Amino acid sequence: MFKTFVPKQVEPKWVLVDAEGQTVGRLATQIARILRGKHKPNWTPNMATGDFVVVINASKARFTGGKPQTKIYTRYTGYQGGLKEIPAGEMLAKHPERVIEHAVKGMLPKGPLGYKIFSRLKVYAGPTHPHQAQNPEKLEVK
Repeated sequence: MFKTFVPKQVEPKWVLVDAEGQTVGRLATQIARILRGKHKPNWTPNMATGDFVVVINASKARFTGGKPQTKIYTRYTGYQGGLKEIPAGEMLAKHPERVIEHAVKGMLPKGPLGYKIFSRLKVYAGPTHPHQAQNPEKLEVK
């Protein structure tokens, strides 16, 4: 008979990711993997065993091909005729944090566990961040 292994309270680490020159989708997959904890040997699908991720230089991430012109981000204000559309290139210029957050959020599970995991993501447009005290380890993303 097999016994199910359930990890005890897991202490999350802090990871620093530099988005400069990285493709948005490929970067988001690596970030989602770290947030879920799939890189750890004690990964469990129903627990938040992942780490905190701090992303810097989000404004220097890039899209490939014609995505800056053809990819459209939509949101709805709640009013009639309130569907707002913005191309990916313009969104990356105005709100680079939202581009990374949107890409990662789509790769996480939906529901309470996904919301908890997503809250561990911190994205900043520039090279500075207020999480120096956590002493994040730098991750080289390929």
